[in-house]
Amino acid sequence: MPMLKDPSQKYHKFQPLNLPNRQWPSRTLDKPPRWLSTDLRDGNQSLPDPMSVSEKKEYFKKLVEVGFKEIEVAFPSASQIDFDFTRFAIETAPEDVSIQVLAPCREDHIRRTVESLTGAKRATVHIYLATSDCFREIVFGLTQPEAKALAVKCTKLVRSLTKDDPNQQSTIWDFEFSPETFSDTDPDYALEVCEAVKEAWAPTDDRPIIFNLPATVEVSTPNVYADQIEYFSTHISEREKVCISLHPHNDRGCAVAAAELGQLAGADRIEGCLFGNGERTGNVDLVNLALNLYTQGVSPELDFSDITSVIDIVEKCNKIPVHPRAPYGGSLVVCAFSGSHQDAIKKGFNVHEEKKKKANGKSVRWQLPYLPLDPEDIGRTYEAIIRVNSQSGKGGSAWVILRNLELDLPRGLQVAFSKVVQEQAEVKGQELTNEELCELFKVEYFIDNEPSKQKYELIDYSLSNSKGGARSITVDLKVGGVERTIEGSGNGPISAFANAVSKELGVEIDVKHYHEHSLGKDSNSQAATYIEASHKNITRWGVGIHEDVSQASFLSLISILNGLDRQS
Repeated sequence: MPMLKDPSQKYHKFQPLNLPNRQWPSRTLDKPPRWLSTDLRDGNQSLPDPMSVSEKKEYFKKLVEVGFKEIEVAFPSASQIDFDFTRFAIETAPEDVSIQVLAPCREDHIRRTVESLTGAKRATVHIYLATSDCFREIVFGLTQPEAKALAVKCTKLVRSLTKDDPNQQSTIWDFEFSPETFSDTDPDYALEVCEAVKEAWAPTDDRPIIFNLPATVEVSTPNVYADQIEYFSTHISEREKVCISLHPHNDRGCAVAAAELGQLAGADRIEGCLFGNGERTGNVDLVNLALNLYTQGVSPELDFSDITSVIDIVEKCNKIPVHPRAPYGGSLVVCAFSGSHQDAIKKGFNVHEEKKKKANGKSVRWQLPYLPLDPEDIGRTYEAIIRVNSQSGKGGSAWVILRNLELDLPRGLQVAFSKVVQEQAEVKGQELTNEELCELFKVEYFIDNEPSKQKYELIDYSLSNSKGGARSITVDLKVGGVERTIEGSGNGPISAFANAVSKELGVEIDVKHYHEHSLGKDSNSQAATYIEASHKNITRWGVGIHEDVSQASFLSLISILNGLDRQS
């Protein structure tokens, strides 16, 4: 059946709250939320092949290493594996890490869940009950009063088994209640249920109750979710005794925006998974949220300095690859293939390096085209930024050559080499690696080439002054494997060499442009020279590298001669 021409016959538009005096649009995010990783519970239950115990242990270790202080580890009443892993987490978690577990509003499940937490230093019991009409009526067959009564009954049971039990006083107990499908629940009914649950639990300022207000299924735009959060936040009593937690799912692809706007609206805590794993389209991506804060100058209090190791664990344990375009973590997100992008990034780095030199060790504000985050901050190398294919321009190739060979190509040579690169990329049918690009440059300009692969080879030379300030040169070289000695003169070493080549070898070359720079910073560093010359209607660039700048220039001319020979 094709898509409906009038989908309103089947789907109705979600009706938003009337909240004319909303305050969240004028606020900014100035601090991180409390983070809860639910990778090992919500994330794990969504996997086609759930994690093994060893994989969960490895994942748990990485979450602690990154800096998570609240980790939802299991659904202990669901299986012995989850129960046993909860015990492992309790026994190995640092003292400042709270272990959270989940249970439905069922007495047998709650008792088994609390049993799994015995002896924990810090623990959170999280129970849930769907409150939307859709779930409450279709799935559970409960009226609104019946659902509220069940929530209160189960809350009292958790309390009796935890903070009120004399045998459980060694544990710091927290309690979380989720009116599941909150975003599709009548907001006043959600408040009614949560007020009753709060009264049953009796939170304090020091140990507030956690109300998780999940977008179990996204039903509207993020601004509507933010209105719902602000309404709850401003209408719940004893707000100082309440921690509002958000658990956005990504059905509409808006989870990150919903979480950020929800924080502006009053939320204190965010629940999600690394790189957005979870049921259906996933939970909110905690890496995305954390690094969004970081690039706004706010510490997320989570450490992704080695994001590659985090990706490795996630991909290994989830058996799902992180998408190449995933924000921050994707393999391609700091890469530019487009010529205009590459040129802008190259110029941006040049400006940034100049600012760093002038700053004398002081920090410099990051401001580069197309790169909101310095890749080095998350353990990425600059070599990954620019990658070259047939769509790339001169800037991309020049960047790779500069970073790998330390050769700062003049613009004309950038243009000439980019044409060579484009042709090679089209032949290959895919991007060129940095190694392939550098090798292509060396072959094209006869750098470090074996003598047998080139017609002209410089052996030695001598320079002398002539009358009137002219320079004379004698050059020993091989031409096609045969040793030759040629002589010439000119107003400088380069023109003298060009004169000798023209007079003795019959190859007239007219030097157009000359550039040079040193490689390295010490007095023994090599010089790199770049010469553009024309022969008849052909223009060629040559490149030479040597400790002696004159010899480097002659090697550039030899590079041009070999290039002309290859073209003939």
